[in-house]
Amino acid sequence: MNLKRYLPILDWAPQYRRNQATRDLVAAVIVTVMLIPQSLAYALLAGLPAQVGLYASILPLVIYAVFGTSRTLSVGPVAVVSLMTAAALAPLAEAGTPEYVSGAILLAVMSGLILTLMGIFRLGFLVNFLSHPVVSGFVTASGIVIAASQLKHIFGIQASGHNLLEIGQSLLLTIDDTNLATLAIGIGVLLFLMLARKHLKPFLMAVGLAPRSADILAKSAPIVAILATTLVAWQFQLDDRGVRLVGNVPRGLPELALPSLDMGLWQQLAVSALLISVVGFVESVSVGQTLAAKRRQRIDPDQELIGLGTANLGAGFSGGMPVTGGFSRSVVNFDAGAETPAAGAYAAVGIALATLLLTPAIAYLPQATLAATIIVAVATLIDFPALGRTWRYSRTDFGAMLATIVLTLVHSVEAGLIAGVALSIGLFLYRTSRPHSAVVGRVPGTEHFRNVLRHDVELCPKVTFLRVDESLYFANARFLEETVMDMLTREPELKDLVLVCPAVNLVDASALESLETINERLKDAGVRLHLSEVKGPVMDRLKGTELLSHLGGEVYLSTFEAWQRLTDPGKLEKPVAW
Repeated sequence: MNLKRYLPILDWAPQYRRNQATRDLVAAVIVTVMLIPQSLAYALLAGLPAQVGLYASILPLVIYAVFGTSRTLSVGPVAVVSLMTAAALAPLAEAGTPEYVSGAILLAVMSGLILTLMGIFRLGFLVNFLSHPVVSGFVTASGIVIAASQLKHIFGIQASGHNLLEIGQSLLLTIDDTNLATLAIGIGVLLFLMLARKHLKPFLMAVGLAPRSADILAKSAPIVAILATTLVAWQFQLDDRGVRLVGNVPRGLPELALPSLDMGLWQQLAVSALLISVVGFVESVSVGQTLAAKRRQRIDPDQELIGLGTANLGAGFSGGMPVTGGFSRSVVNFDAGAETPAAGAYAAVGIALATLLLTPAIAYLPQATLAATIIVAVATLIDFPALGRTWRYSRTDFGAMLATIVLTLVHSVEAGLIAGVALSIGLFLYRTSRPHSAVVGRVPGTEHFRNVLRHDVELCPKVTFLRVDESLYFANARFLEETVMDMLTREPELKDLVLVCPAVNLVDASALESLETINERLKDAGVRLHLSEVKGPVMDRLKGTELLSHLGGEVYLSTFEAWQRLTDPGKLEKPVAW
């Protein structure tokens, strides 16, 4: 067994140097400053006590440093996974209760087990069934639902719901109970964070700061908002005026937590755990690959499954919530100069110190501040222009994207994602069940063959070259039969049919049977079936089959070779429109 395959820390730790440690420490300090408010905010989004977000940002970071392959990925709670956690637990218990927290712990453990097993068995390819339009639509809709769910904290009212319709109706019924002090804090922090996001970096650069320093300070704006509103809430005792605060946060490091052994609960959360695992992995790998490419590094998707899986197991056993790689934190970690995963472990130490020293101050933090932080963070997830781009390029992909968005907004995140995946697979099967094929002819004076409907090419009335532009499998095997039989009825002079196969990467058992049927029917009609440009792996599987042993014609290395053997140069003609 190659230990470096399963323990990537063995690859970089032996060469770890002091200058790398220095850069990792600097990055860790910056990420810690950013991670503290995010951990609190995403715990609030998931309906969990604030300390759960902190617990999920300690042990998982250390474990990922051992098992993860990305040098700069920052693991922890993220917005979309937090929303999915809340949606999964809402039908089972009331938010914040011990039963609810127990469910979050179980979700993290189940997600960890799923991801780890997928990594061990190298099943990372399964996430490819999540097409980009579906993921984009899901993330956009989730961002809208997340932002809407936080408006109750901005207004200081009681509201509930897990889709846009429920949340909107609940907000309308309770809007008259708005707490003005809470609204002032929420709107004020929103405006500050939006202005800081857009204008603070240019301003800092204008006054002389280096671009990198200005960028890092601009991304630390949430800390300023948290410090300011916490001081105001403490000084003026805003809780007496109806402003909801985070409240008492237990001081100290997380204790060992064991997941529930209730098999009924495991069954209820199984689908949600699977979806959380897949979405978290897709987000994490996308971020990790993007950042790795900038430094000409690479990550191993299968090992990333193990890294994220063990990180989630660590989150579950330490009283946390499901985690994955976060985009904004990882970019900050990258920009701050992180060299190795040790930066994440150092950040975990910073979060641990925060749980030991800062929890009394966190008690005075207004929930409206965290809600504003979430809204500004998820605003970057919402990508309406993607709808227009997808519509212009592919109507079918647009349909899957729109269905994902609509169902996520009006029903649930699980329904939206499942519908999007099902539609993507269904549309793929539909498209490949009617593969593109073209009759090709020779470009005069060359060895190239092109579509007769697009190019001026040479043809022979007794020989037809049919190029198949798709792998052949059960879904399209019958369609190929119908195409060939239709061609046979329209070409009375046909004596030889050549299937040109440069795009055929697979011939499954159903397609093999169809090819054998085509061969026999052509024989009965006095037509020979030939193959050309069959790829090596495909030919390896065809050898020894009845198709080749009973083939009416030959197998040619190239289409040009078949042309030379089968056509009569004196009887060539120009193509006619079909």
